[in-house]
Amino acid sequence: MNGNIAIFWPVIVQAFLTLVVYGVVIVRRRAAVAAGETRVDGFRVPAGEPAKSATAVRNLSNQFELPVLFFVVCLALYITNGASWLAVVAAWVFAISRLVHAAIDLGPNTIALRMPAFVVGVVAVAVLWIILAVHVANVGAVIHNGV
Repeated sequence: MNGNIAIFWPVIVQAFLTLVVYGVVIVRRRAAVAAGETRVDGFRVPAGEPAKSATAVRNLSNQFELPVLFFVVCLALYITNGASWLAVVAAWVFAISRLVHAAIDLGPNTIALRMPAFVVGVVAVAVLWIILAVHVANVGAVIHNGV
């Protein structure tokens, strides 16, 4: 059974965001070396990372934390035919919150702005997991009742 393929657009956006952040890390590290802030071997230990590139590296790590739960739940919703319009909207809310979070983190890095964007993403992923749980429970009930 296949679900709503639209669930994959926010997944694609999140994947591309991760690739863009990789690019930011590369650019900022090269700039730090060119400006004499560090040497190439300064990247071996996090303590040698200049602040601007360290922020990008931390943001890159963030792209492999909460988004992992997002990727898994979206794939599970698609496979189980549970990618309803509500799930797609929640997935878009997550992807947009991650774009905003990254823009703030890599830009002004204002925690008062960054934290709400992060919380919106956490809530969106929680909603997706609740949608999956309800869907699985409903499908299980239908199968159990022989319908």
